[in-house]
Amino acid sequence: MTDMVWKPDVTVAAVVERDGKFLFVEERAGGRVVLNQPAGHLENGETLLEAVARETLEETGWSFVPEHLVGLYVWQPEHLARTFLRVAFRGRLEGHDPARPLDHGIVRTRWLDRDQLLAAQPKHRSPLVLRCVDDYLAGSRHPLEVLAHLMRPREAASARVAGG
Repeated sequence: MTDMVWKPDVTVAAVVERDGKFLFVEERAGGRVVLNQPAGHLENGETLLEAVARETLEETGWSFVPEHLVGLYVWQPEHLARTFLRVAFRGRLEGHDPARPLDHGIVRTRWLDRDQLLAAQPKHRSPLVLRCVDDYLAGSRHPLEVLAHLMRPREAASARVAGG
């Protein structure tokens, strides 16, 4: 038994469908341009819902409102000594700011249907990209109430003051 503390990287992802196409970003990662859902890391002091809305806005310029949990995914890439816990949300877009600068590393946004996504599989950032779409298409929808965010008293007071 080891004394090392295991800490998975917690990430969030937005699954957005419009007219049979899904919102993706092309981003630079690992020395190449890859395809991913709008996604990123949960930051200290924020809820999962806040994180997915923030990441979607930062990476696409779209305001995202999460409506359902699509799934929880644990992935450990063979080439990294890290484990990722992805929390994927389905939701709607409420507005777009095309003048908003996108996060560092984001090349552009793309709308692709499943067949186009499948054809681009070698460019996927991870196997989670296709899996989240397939789970969404299979009807995976869980109420957001399955998530509980138990915040420290100071953080909860700050969230109430900020309108959260």
